Amino acid sequence: VALGEKEGAQVRHLSGGQKQRLSLAVALLGDPELLFLDEPTTGLDPQARHLIWERLRSLQKEGVTMILTTHYMEEAARLCDRVAILDQGRILRLGPPLALVESEVGKEVIEVRIDGGEGDEVLKILERGRHRFDRSGDTLYIYCTNGARELLASLDRLLGPRREPERRGVPRPSLLLRPATLEDLFLKLAGRTLRE
Repeated sequence: VALGEKEGAQVRHLSGGQKQRLSLAVALLGDPELLFLDEPTTGLDPQARHLIWERLRSLQKEGVTMILTTHYMEEAARLCDRVAILDQGRILRLGPPLALVESEVGKEVIEVRIDGGEGDEVLKILERGRHRFDRSGDTLYIYCTNGARELLASLDRLLGPRREPERRGVPRPSLLLRPATLEDLFLKLAGRTLRE
């Protein structure tokens, strides 16, 4: 776990990230067949996180079974063969990450920032095409299994040149097409609003 330069150092003199890596090293003592990992990369910088991920992948190849709890959806998608999406102690979905994302969300997500009356026009297009979407504040998240580029082009035409004269010069809403993620799945299932 790349702590060789700290050999002989007292734990209290290690940084938070180094302590996190030390915890993983201690967990690996005795070559366990089953490893429970609770937030193994919390507080780590990107280099340390990738180092831990590489080590965990090599353990997988050696046949070590791991149970990982994480709030980092990217981490779960990269490391896990199966994921359980939990919300308030309940399992909402269980299965392979990519299969869950594609079945519940789709392959791609279009994010549309809208303001005022533009939202109504966009919603009409979405309802006509029976597209699945969520809204959070001034952003729409449109879940696409196929046809994402065509829908994106339609939205671009709608929100671009047809603007009312008084709105010209106002920055147009942003349109973003990106791959769907486990985070999209979690937010779709658990909701996009913060709860206590």
